[in-house]
Amino acid sequence: MDESAPDSVVGSVTFEQTLLPHRDAAYNLARWIMRHDHDAEDCVQDAYLRAYAAFGRFRGGDGRPWLLAIVRNVCYSRLRQNRREEPPVSFDEIEHSQALIAPTGELPWGRAVARELLPVAMEKLPTEAREILVLHEVEGCAYKELAVILDVPMGTVMSRLARARIRLQHELQQLLQKDLSHGL
Repeated sequence: MDESAPDSVVGSVTFEQTLLPHRDAAYNLARWIMRHDHDAEDCVQDAYLRAYAAFGRFRGGDGRPWLLAIVRNVCYSRLRQNRREEPPVSFDEIEHSQALIAPTGELPWGRAVARELLPVAMEKLPTEAREILVLHEVEGCAYKELAVILDVPMGTVMSRLARARIRLQHELQQLLQKDLSHGL
């Protein structure tokens, strides 16, 4: 990338310094949204190209939320174009208000089985739930960053995260029950 290009420097901070350290987070988010390595790589590359072209409009600060918002938008644009996946699930008062009761105590076989089943359970979640869980639990984004990335109010971030956790817990419980009934 040409550092002499007018859009590659904002103040004294370069595009490379601001956004390249977040490549892993960008790929991780894209991978969980797109569900395919190759598609995720394409989306991240496209997001970086768009970020580079728009870097002159970057207002400074932490580049991670700005970049992840671009990655998210690129992924959803690609999904709409390809129509390969369901659109994000909107809030359904009846479906999402029924809280699942968390089991008490540690599972007798430990966390190993749960860790093995976690990726399977994540794949079963709607895109909106996967993305917020990956951003918060895996990438460590704070609520404020999530509000920027997802372009929603802070309260919406908290409720989406709570619903996503409940759905993940439900999927894990279903998988564990299935494995137990098949003689784990």
